[in-house]
Amino acid sequence: MAQARRLALVALLVRDYDEAIAWYQAALGFRVVEDRAVPEQGKRWVVIAPGDDAEGCALLLARAATPEQARFIGDQAGGRVFLFLRTDDFARDEARLRAAGARFVREPRDEPYGRVAVFEDLYGNRWDLLGPAP
Repeated sequence: MAQARRLALVALLVRDYDEAIAWYQAALGFRVVEDRAVPEQGKRWVVIAPGDDAEGCALLLARAATPEQARFIGDQAGGRVFLFLRTDDFARDEARLRAAGARFVREPRDEPYGRVAVFEDLYGNRWDLLGPAP
């Protein structure tokens, strides 16, 4: 019998929980799914997600706990695009990102699979913004 499985969370190293929450809410419209203290480990369990899709993949904001972890904030994928955000309204989300100060490292272009642009989040992680073909 096949098991029902899905990718649930991707850990994203951050410098500060509240700073990251504020940016992802303002720039991407993400919502906080869970935010609770884990006092025995001196951290918080912070999950954010785009939209209302309870079944989709979400981000676990993981505050760097050591200097070695902190070295990888913004560079978890060695400079490659790390995360992919699909949208139903490319122009809306591009405008929101620009207003929030996101840096676009590749301007929007049309590809056979849709409209795409590459931007960096507040830490420098590269994202693809993917929209429907025009």
